[in-house]
Amino acid sequence: MANRPINYTSREYGSIKRDLVNYAKRYYPTTFQDFNEASFGAMMLDLVAYVGDQLSFYIDYQTNENFLDTALEKENIISIAKQMGYKYPGSARSTGTAAFFIEVPVDGATLGPDLDYIPVLQAGSTLLSEGGAVFMLTENVDFSDSNNEITVAKVASSTGVPTSFAIKAYGKVLSGERFIDVTTVGNYERFLKVEIEKANVIEVISVTDAQGNTYYEVDYLSQDIVYQEVPNQDTATKIAVPYKLRAIPAPRRFITEFDQYGQSFIQFGYGSSENLTTDVIADPSDVVLNVTGRNYITDTTFDPSNLVESDKFGVVPTNTTLNIVYAANARSDVNAPIGTLTTISNSQFGYKNISRLDGTVVNSVNASIEVNNETPILGDITMPGTEAIRHRAFATFATQARAVSRSDYISLCYRMPSKFGKIKRVNVVQDKDSMQRNLNLYVLGELNGGNLIAPNSELKINLRQWLEPRRMLSDRIDILDGKIINLGINFEVLADLDVNRFTLVDSCIQAIIDKYLNVKPNIGDALYISEIYKILNDVPGVTDTLNVEFVNKAGGVYSNYVYSIEKNLSDDGRFLIIPEFAVGEVLLPRSDIFGVVK
Repeated sequence: MANRPINYTSREYGSIKRDLVNYAKRYYPTTFQDFNEASFGAMMLDLVAYVGDQLSFYIDYQTNENFLDTALEKENIISIAKQMGYKYPGSARSTGTAAFFIEVPVDGATLGPDLDYIPVLQAGSTLLSEGGAVFMLTENVDFSDSNNEITVAKVASSTGVPTSFAIKAYGKVLSGERFIDVTTVGNYERFLKVEIEKANVIEVISVTDAQGNTYYEVDYLSQDIVYQEVPNQDTATKIAVPYKLRAIPAPRRFITEFDQYGQSFIQFGYGSSENLTTDVIADPSDVVLNVTGRNYITDTTFDPSNLVESDKFGVVPTNTTLNIVYAANARSDVNAPIGTLTTISNSQFGYKNISRLDGTVVNSVNASIEVNNETPILGDITMPGTEAIRHRAFATFATQARAVSRSDYISLCYRMPSKFGKIKRVNVVQDKDSMQRNLNLYVLGELNGGNLIAPNSELKINLRQWLEPRRMLSDRIDILDGKIINLGINFEVLADLDVNRFTLVDSCIQAIIDKYLNVKPNIGDALYISEIYKILNDVPGVTDTLNVEFVNKAGGVYSNYVYSIEKNLSDDGRFLIIPEFAVGEVLLPRSDIFGVVK
């Protein structure tokens, strides 16, 4: 039988049936001739067309569900997003600041608050809103801090002498309650997955087994190192950098997965404890590259980021009991309007010398604790929809938590958690004198007042640890202090005849502060004098700006970096060239900006 052409363009019921009728008339003119709508043959044609339409629909539908752009079902969108590196989040969390009040007795000697009875409300204390949402205190609230508000609470009626003081302090709170699941695991199981009991899980805090082993959460099971937060004990730097980052091997690890129905799971690898090497830190003498003259053969490659000699994605717990500590929201609506966070359900206090204190007085101080939120505690309490997941997946795939380009490094520097020290300004410059891809990262921190400052050593160490697993292996990074060029601004304007000159000077200075100094420039950004001309000309009462110039201020309260204005001024005088390792800053605007009115 010769090949008979088939029309593959017909994909819906009507066109499929029409093609079947034409096919039968053309190739079976004598075999089948009954095309009456009520006949058995017509019914068979209808059934075949129906099945063809169904198959066509589901083939198209399933094809569309394989691509992020066209997928409709949330489960499929989440699955594709995971392939692109996106992690579906757990239950959303609200955050805010709460005000805490406590009453302490008077010190008979100083007539001030008795310092021995001023406690620390410890992190982990739980609070309750009027709507029933549970919150956890994320940081210690030290009522002895000098920034706290102190007022007289009670006085003696006969003498008017204070008998107690009220102290007000602030602390950060997060929605959620801490739970513990005790789960028994049996015989060895590859890629063991354990379901967490509670719904609306926010995060898994810790996982330990009956033998005391700790399992670390990682982004992917192939990740064999984690970065541990260690409190900074250096008194000189711990205010700016509360925590240090320390890289540690993680042979025992897990990932956390959340589904669209509010359930969560932790999953392990498939290695056993017998697979662990006695020394998980790679010994350079064992992995040294082949060197001429050596009488032995070693590994030909060495990955310095690989600290665990295992390819089985971590150790899976076997025949033990797991203690899973996690935080979860007790309800879906965890926002708290102003004045609704009013109850402390579980308070934990700490005293310096509690053994020397009167227990009755301590109990009275503890019982006096009160809480209120002066601002609303808000958060995104809804889970991301399909469109949000789609866009976040594309963004995740673009960055991939790696540093390749200059913009990648800058973005990662700004994304380092603030508790490890905050990077205010950064610039990445390739070292022209290096034969390799050596990158100089110039960074600056920020003082409480908003002025720039050179970072301390702890901040730079943390930044290096943060970038280390994300950088290209061929990249060498030097983290250097950015230079601060302190500048003054002198200007001369022509004013209307009826304008008060002193008022106009002040208005001009304020305009420069508000419109020119409101955002600090990035490292290496040129400073445009032409912008100051425009700002001054827009000030009411100014008819023309005659002159604007920068002056370098160095020494004393200013930076010691000496900078030549004349040599770095553009040929047309419109902008000031700033080196790629420095940033221009007006330190004291009210005194560093000087104006003359003519």
